[in-house]
Amino acid sequence: MTDPLLPELLRLAQEAARRAGELLRDGRPADLAVAATKSSPIDVVTEMDIAAEKLITDVISDHRPDDGFLGEEGASSEGTSGIRWVIDPLDGTVNYLYGLPTWSVSIAAERDGERIVGVVAAPMRGETYHAVLGGGAWAAGAWAGERRLAVRPAPPLDQALVSTGFNYVAEVKAQQAEVARQLIPLLRDIRRGGSAAVDLCDVASGRLDGYYERGLNAWDVAAGDLIAREAGALTGGRPGERPSRDLTVAGTPGVFEPLQRLLEDFGAWHD
Repeated sequence: MTDPLLPELLRLAQEAARRAGELLRDGRPADLAVAATKSSPIDVVTEMDIAAEKLITDVISDHRPDDGFLGEEGASSEGTSGIRWVIDPLDGTVNYLYGLPTWSVSIAAERDGERIVGVVAAPMRGETYHAVLGGGAWAAGAWAGERRLAVRPAPPLDQALVSTGFNYVAEVKAQQAEVARQLIPLLRDIRRGGSAAVDLCDVASGRLDGYYERGLNAWDVAAGDLIAREAGALTGGRPGERPSRDLTVAGTPGVFEPLQRLLEDFGAWHD
């Protein structure tokens, strides 16, 4: 890590993610899932989401007032330093609402449009993942110290475990279900985790062979994409393209390209 800016940005992202994760974990009402079909818990989740994003932007701005922001909950500023922070304060909102553990805080730093630092904190897993450009991907959790991440050796596609996600719009979800129906017989199995950031980290850590999803925003994938790539994964969108709202694909070398081709053949990127 020869660039002296990278350790500073990494430490700041880790601190902001830790504090936001604690706010979300400790501030979640114990009975939130009881009324999960009513409007009130949605309001509570939205309030927690906004509070977490404000905490993150405040922590960063206190140290780096000239940086820009792009956040899911509305944080948007250009900044003058060349650094922009891309923030998803609560990735996996429905999991959080229902008390499922797979939700995360995702923070990435970009310099002149290139992602250079990524941190994903998954508080209910007790795990935090991070990467800096060119420095590998790492995780801290129940094991002692930090562990360097590496993708699994690529299996044949019919032995690959792949995760995906589904849109909240019924028509889009129906099309995604059709793509999944065609894929399932060609894979070991499909999972639906509920947090894009965690899915990308699971590819990085060897818990998944691949991941794909349509309709993601920059804040959903900014940190996880860097972590996955630094662990040896390939990432992209449609063939020859970068990840986008049309399609995001990640996988071990050997799984990525055949999975990407199948998704293109099955029209995973359109209605």
